[in-house]
Amino acid sequence: MTLTLPRRALLAAPVALAAPAILSRPGHAAVNAGSGWTRAAFMEAMAKSGRPLDISEASFNAIQARRPVALKRIESYLKERLGSADPEVMRAFAELPREYFHYQYEAKAASPSNAYESEPKPWGLGFGSALSDYLGQAYMTQVAKPKEGDVTLEIGTGSGYQSSILSRICKASYSIEIIEPLGRAVGKIFAPLGYDNVQSRVGDGYFGWPEVEGGFDIIIITCAAQYAPPELFKQLKPGGRALIPIGQPFKRGQFLYVYTKDADGKIHSRKDVGVFFIPMTGTMMKTPAPASPAAAPAQRT
Repeated sequence: MTLTLPRRALLAAPVALAAPAILSRPGHAAVNAGSGWTRAAFMEAMAKSGRPLDISEASFNAIQARRPVALKRIESYLKERLGSADPEVMRAFAELPREYFHYQYEAKAASPSNAYESEPKPWGLGFGSALSDYLGQAYMTQVAKPKEGDVTLEIGTGSGYQSSILSRICKASYSIEIIEPLGRAVGKIFAPLGYDNVQSRVGDGYFGWPEVEGGFDIIIITCAAQYAPPELFKQLKPGGRALIPIGQPFKRGQFLYVYTKDADGKIHSRKDVGVFFIPMTGTMMKTPAPASPAAAPAQRT
């Protein structure tokens, strides 16, 4: 994702439709990057996720030394852009070992030393996808206002980092990826960390996850939609929030829209920051925008 103020980062969108398949499974005790996250624990989790890695103690320690600096950078950014840094958002970013998500799935190559970079930017995951920069992810997370007890849905799993962040705060985190080889591989990474409240599947996020009883408190689309998919609003709970980047593929002029549903089921929206995402594909690219005003970004309150 690129926020036009001031950092730029690209978050990839899916490019091919695949059949739904639930991929994550319950694991063991959750890993906390601030407690017990050692070189041995890192290598064990990588091996269990099907991405074996050998890293030296010196390289592992160098990565850990950069984490506090990156967290301070996130805190400052959130204070500058949003007035404060939500303690729960900061806790989630502190607990999640970002180096675990730095992996190029097409090349089958880990790049943990790229984590916590001083100039946040996107990193390629292969198959046309990318791990978004951590400032943009922190911004969207806080704007979504996650809280304990929430059930969340992400459209565009990518690296699995965003859904993992939400899982550290919320009751349950669901995520859909349209790129089949990426979605199947990333679906294996949650259990080794003990993140048993994350479920992912391969499919077209345009239709959401209607099988989840009761719907979602938060829906985040992490690719550029040409309009807001109407099926997602049906799955948004009253009082829920939906964050949707809207704009034309590969062009500037995209904006993040924040939608809310009131107690009567009416959808309200506001235009947030300028962004730059690659496009949401699948049904979105084949289906004209519906007549419903909720799908149009022009409706603002």
